[in-house]
Amino acid sequence: MSLSSAQKKAFRSIGHHLQPIVTVSENGLSEGAQQELERALRDHELIKVKLAIPEREERQAMVEELVELSGAELVQTLGKVALLYRHNPNVNPKLSNIQRAEDHHGRH
Repeated sequence: MSLSSAQKKAFRSIGHHLQPIVTVSENGLSEGAQQELERALRDHELIKVKLAIPEREERQAMVEELVELSGAELVQTLGKVALLYRHNPNVNPKLSNIQRAEDHHGRH
């Protein structure tokens, strides 16, 4: 499933207020970071990942690896932060950043 430009715009708006949940360093994606990435996407659907990697090309390669490993879609990269989305049909509405934003803004 590919996100439409309208969906990406809405997700960027929601993502603007989020804090990074997972941090990936130059050492790559540790097993703990992989588990946290999986948990965060399952619980929140839309998450920010901080890339503590100085080189732009290495950051881009890591983003591609994150997307491939997690099955998530890249919504946006901005500097050293990537915004990832993966739909969870069984998400807890109290944890989902998408559901909470819709509830907060009165959209259904």
